[in-house]
Amino acid sequence: MALSNKADKKATADAAAWMFNVVTSVGIIIVNKALMATYGFSFATTLTGLHFATTTVMTAVLRWLGYIQSSHLPFPELMKFVLFANFSIVGMNVSLMWNSVGFYQIAKLSMIPVSCFLEVVLDKIRYSRDTKLSIGLVLLGVGVCTVTDVSVNTKGFLAAFIAVWSTALQQYYVHFLQKKYSLSSFNLLGHTAPAQAASLLLVGPFLDYWMTSKRVDAFNYNGVSVMFIALSCTIAVGTNLSQFICIGRFTAVSFQVIGHMKTILVLVLGFIFFGKEGLNVQVIVGMIIAVVGMIWYGNASSKPGGKERRSSSSSLPTSRQHKQHSSMSESTEVDGKA
Repeated sequence: MALSNKADKKATADAAAWMFNVVTSVGIIIVNKALMATYGFSFATTLTGLHFATTTVMTAVLRWLGYIQSSHLPFPELMKFVLFANFSIVGMNVSLMWNSVGFYQIAKLSMIPVSCFLEVVLDKIRYSRDTKLSIGLVLLGVGVCTVTDVSVNTKGFLAAFIAVWSTALQQYYVHFLQKKYSLSSFNLLGHTAPAQAASLLLVGPFLDYWMTSKRVDAFNYNGVSVMFIALSCTIAVGTNLSQFICIGRFTAVSFQVIGHMKTILVLVLGFIFFGKEGLNVQVIVGMIIAVVGMIWYGNASSKPGGKERRSSSSSLPTSRQHKQHSSMSESTEVDGKA
């Protein structure tokens, strides 16, 4: 009975963490779409810097109130994480600018096999046949939903390659750092958010000018646009926190697989709020395939042998040996791309 209650509590906590991530991630995408499409605030990198600045303030207040305890993260580890995270954000923005929407979506889908590769190589994870097939079904479904025109060019391919690998490494590193240094999600955010805020606010205006030929300081700020910017920053605090919570509880692969549910929700909400982004038979069929794949993945990966370490992993540190197979798990995408 005690074990059953413990399992139920864990399942409830996992579901709550996942729903927190879904709600905040979909919310920020909808708000950012309105901010950029309706009010013309197209400075994605600078906006992300503001997101992390707001997150920094939040963690500072919580530390002052005593809700975040002091912790240690070596400076080289912090710099590696910030490098991966910033290359992920900038790479995604540049990839969307240089590539067709279709190829951009294909690049995003490739994060799952890349994350699997990192787990196999670095964590010695082994996947069962059903787990592999379920991941393939999710990729197929999301691909049918989102991939339309596909055109590739050299610089666009390079930007997508950098974006995919840096994102996969950043998400893997979230899980790795939390386990290795016993950091809570708040602790890790407290270490990483200030560095990301400073670096992105420093380079963001120049990068945004290069991508849009517009200056962020010359934008026509008014009450409504400032309200949307503030709302985006507020939701981003939850998005950043929920990403760290989910990857810490699950793994980067599970986070990516189940995270595609957000893609489906964005398509549905886009139809509701932005009618021009209509649903059609192809999109609906893709959604059904993807959802079936996600359910299959949750069932397959939670079974014994569905997703587990190889026997040689016994020599690895204990802190990296547990919680490697889970039935649930984003991307959040902090930069607001659907």
